[in-house]
Amino acid sequence: MRINKISVTKLFGVFNHPVSLNREDRITIIHSPNGFGKTALLRLINGFFNSRYSELRTIPFAEFRIDFDDGSQVQVTKSIDQTNENKKDEELTFHFNRPGAEVEIFSPDLLTHPGVKLDFHLSATEDEVNSVIQLGDKNTITQLFPRQNIAMSFIEDFTNLARRLKQEPKWLSELKSSIDIHFIETQRLLTPSSVPEAAVDTKHPSMIPSVSIYSQELAEEIQAKLAEYGALSQSLERTFPARIFNKKAPSNLTEETLRDKLNKIEEKRYRLIEIGLLDKDENPDFQIEQHIDNTTKNILSVYVEDVEQKLMVFKELATKIELFVRIIKQRFLYKNMSISKEKGFTFTTPDGKPLSPTDLSFGEQHELVMLYELLFKVQPNSLVLIDEPELSLHIAWQIEFLKDLRAIIKLANFDVLLATHSPDIIDDSWDLTVELQGLVE
Repeated sequence: MRINKISVTKLFGVFNHPVSLNREDRITIIHSPNGFGKTALLRLINGFFNSRYSELRTIPFAEFRIDFDDGSQVQVTKSIDQTNENKKDEELTFHFNRPGAEVEIFSPDLLTHPGVKLDFHLSATEDEVNSVIQLGDKNTITQLFPRQNIAMSFIEDFTNLARRLKQEPKWLSELKSSIDIHFIETQRLLTPSSVPEAAVDTKHPSMIPSVSIYSQELAEEIQAKLAEYGALSQSLERTFPARIFNKKAPSNLTEETLRDKLNKIEEKRYRLIEIGLLDKDENPDFQIEQHIDNTTKNILSVYVEDVEQKLMVFKELATKIELFVRIIKQRFLYKNMSISKEKGFTFTTPDGKPLSPTDLSFGEQHELVMLYELLFKVQPNSLVLIDEPELSLHIAWQIEFLKDLRAIIKLANFDVLLATHSPDIIDDSWDLTVELQGLVE
């Protein structure tokens, strides 16, 4: 399922914003003067799909609506909680309309504690809540209680109340799981750390540079693929002798075709070595000069099938890394980038001195973080929200942004809704834009 249109009425009590998504081009750009609600619109989308209901409560609006390509729509409305003497608590109500079906309605509960309002993630399990209490894991607390600083002394109060909360209905769970939302916010250079505070030597122990985390993540992903490659290799080697005797090469497999397959395998292997996924062979030349008889043909045909199957393990990751490295090398003109299974991505200066990713300029880090998230962290068929991609980027990089984004979308298959102030980001693609404007009459 995909989103056709997003609209909000009386945003900040002032604006009505209808935004139809460009489904064919897969990129929609919203722009407006400051204060018209570009970021707020992205936060509303993210808040609904990722159960961050505090976002929906803290942003003033009357109705927020999402229309889907199957004709269904969901509306989020607000009303004042009349049971509260101060009449400050706003109750959220979700209305789900499907063609030919009755309207489904749900209102998420609000957890309260003296002096604090919290939204509990309804998707959190009782085991997750218990782990918060038992382990005192502040990172997990942050995830369960977004945008709040929670004292451990009253976590148990919320836990007991959470167990009595209304369960999220099936239709809402299915709706939110049907579209993965990935939000690249303006504050993207720092990421919450899962490392205990005592182990981090920094003034801000709960946040560490995103480039450091992503470099390590890429190394771990490469290592996981190498482990998969190794396990498959062992399995194929174990059955290799039996398959040689039990299988004959196809009659239409000529010596020329076989040599061509062997050459292509070596080209793939060389490509994987070049981008850091495989180690360089001691003897890189694999040439068969003599005539290939039928017995050798049978052996080599099985060998070719095995190697093609093993190298296929790296196909998706290799394609992403190649595009990642190509774009970075085009942008970072005086820094050399390389990929390794131990460190992920690394950099050196023109004279060969190592350079930490955290030593890159803010503009370079913004470029690196956005590219990494788009290529390696977004699920296929997601809706990606990008807030101000132009931050710290040179005008020349801004002009190239949509071209790079289109190449990534073609590879990774997702939709994008981005908010920008920059005409250079838009460049000559004004047909993809929606201007937020208009006051409530």
